[in-house]
Amino acid sequence: MELLFPLLLVALLVPMFLGVRRQKREAEKVTTMQESLKVGDQVTTTSGLYGTVVDLDDATVDLEIAEDVVTTWLRAAVRDVRTADEVTDETVTDETDETDAGPVEESAQQTETRLTKD
Repeated sequence: MELLFPLLLVALLVPMFLGVRRQKREAEKVTTMQESLKVGDQVTTTSGLYGTVVDLDDATVDLEIAEDVVTTWLRAAVRDVRTADEVTDETVTDETDETDAGPVEESAQQTETRLTKD
């Protein structure tokens, strides 16, 4: 019974300690990535905006989000740098969306059948 309290403390403190270490490692990775940004990198912001780095400052980064549309963001708002694979996958997905036939209209008889089914 005397050993129960110290074991309980250890059981609660060890996972908490390991979690803090993991968080510190992740924060260090993000900080390193944000400091290593360079012009031409394609990035994603924390709000989900895709852009290309066109200018850098100590605290800010200018992102081109469309042709001739440049916005200024804090470096801390950059979540990750997108790799070339992600960019090409996205382009292929966009191209396949354009080739779809579009919505198919139903005939008057099909509409009537659908509405009177119940």
